[in-house]
Amino acid sequence: MANDDNTKRTRWEELKESHVTKTTLVWSCVGSVVVALIVGFTFGGWVTGGTARQMQQTAGETGRFDLASAICVERFMAQPDMREQLAELQGIRSTFRQRQFIEEGAWAIMPGRDEASRQGADLCARVLANLDIEEFETLEEAN
Repeated sequence: MANDDNTKRTRWEELKESHVTKTTLVWSCVGSVVVALIVGFTFGGWVTGGTARQMQQTAGETGRFDLASAICVERFMAQPDMREQLAELQGIRSTFRQRQFIEEGAWAIMPGRDEASRQGADLCARVLANLDIEEFETLEEAN
């Protein structure tokens, strides 16, 4: 143990003789920390706690609307007059009117809610407006 202390002391003396001062050592450490922070936040994908909470909230809302639109499409496709309703929806050119059509049909109203979410209904209308029914039926038959 005493030999270990001598080795540390010897290294410290050699460091002092090499003109590296404590101040230089401290500023080198501070500089390294600053560089690590800049690289981490710029290129490493690091974020602050507030940004992480905001990202989590946005992801939760997006996921909820995606799920609502998937349920809406499923409900829409399950109705007996689906072909006529789909033709009517696809005949509407305004995305606002398409969303209104979905909301009025009540396909986008989720359980426990009184009305459809605007974002869920909008996404549902976009999916259905771009749906090719023949291609969809071919996929259904394949399954």
